[in-house]
Amino acid sequence: MTRIVLFENIHPSAREVFAAAGLNDVTTHASSLPPDQLREALRGAQLVGIRSRTHLDGELLSHFPDLRAIGCFCIGTNQVDLDTAMMRGMPVFNAPFSNTRSVAELVLAEAILLLRRIPEKNMRVHQGHWDKTAAGAFEARGKTLGIVGYGNIGSQIGTLAEGIGMRVLFHDVEAKLPLGNVRAMGTLAELLARSDVVTLHVPGGKATERIIDAAALARMKRGAILINASRGTVVDIPALHASLASGHLAGAALDVFPTEPKSVDEPLASPLIGMPNVLLTPHIGGSTQESQENIGREVAEKLLRFVQSGTTKGAVNFPELAYQDPEGCSRILHMHRNLPGALGALDSLLAEHGLNIVSQRLQTLGQLGYAITDVDGEVTDQVMSALRDHPVTVRCERIRA
Repeated sequence: MTRIVLFENIHPSAREVFAAAGLNDVTTHASSLPPDQLREALRGAQLVGIRSRTHLDGELLSHFPDLRAIGCFCIGTNQVDLDTAMMRGMPVFNAPFSNTRSVAELVLAEAILLLRRIPEKNMRVHQGHWDKTAAGAFEARGKTLGIVGYGNIGSQIGTLAEGIGMRVLFHDVEAKLPLGNVRAMGTLAELLARSDVVTLHVPGGKATERIIDAAALARMKRGAILINASRGTVVDIPALHASLASGHLAGAALDVFPTEPKSVDEPLASPLIGMPNVLLTPHIGGSTQESQENIGREVAEKLLRFVQSGTTKGAVNFPELAYQDPEGCSRILHMHRNLPGALGALDSLLAEHGLNIVSQRLQTLGQLGYAITDVDGEVTDQVMSALRDHPVTVRCERIRA
């Protein structure tokens, strides 16, 4: 019986995927749990599903030898110690594409709202003022949208923006094929100087930390708008506050922050609070019913394929092996240290126990090698013990045909 534990109110579509495959031992939790409760909840689990608030560090993972794989039902995976998971034979899967449309629609909506000064107009009406002036309000048509990071989300935003008549530029550290009439800019500085609206879609990490600082903001057009729906560390918040307060930027929209509240009732601490030309949303770029349903299904299917066939395609920390129909009587999943002779040691042990290799595939990543081997003959507990006890083995599992 495969025990599955899901945290943080993961969409029921995930459970439906498991149930359709006959995996019904599924425990769900509506939120993340404190460390002591988390340990208890994980006891005996083979598969675990989390979102952004549940942290699985190396020390925690060391206490759960039965845990086989981790599903991050979101885009980010920095809440998991990926290296430790890898060297304990645990692939980690995520959903890099399922919320693309939701984020893209939010960004385009925010661009239109800010160009029309809707946040300020809305606030004025609530305060009892009927301010119909068109000063500072613009159509999106004909304006230039600059996209920093032209990946799945950035490219879709470009397509949607062109559909309403915007000119679209992008800058990416990697060469990307532009869609439609989108144009690539060679430098970030060039994009900032030419854009009426700048939207950020880059990964987190040292390379992107505060890439939008005071100097970058100063390069932007006076009256431009900044949108960040990527990572909270990308923008220097005090510098952004100063640029907005001085009138250099006309508005901003942020869905991510350097430090985010850990609960519904904890307020956001930010100097941007109360600014009438700023939209602040609680990290909801991908929070639509459609995207959550898609994410639930996508990650659950990846976990299921791994359990059923050893497939690791789409794992973020593991050698990737695509699905292949099983051959022979049994399939052996062998995770081992990436050392000379590791595969030979595996094959020799199989031969010693009279097992014939029908099919074998190997892939490596860093310190880890991963082999899927289909064999004819009975893979007994004695065989599995011999494989697991070999010094090169990290983990070894058996799947019967």
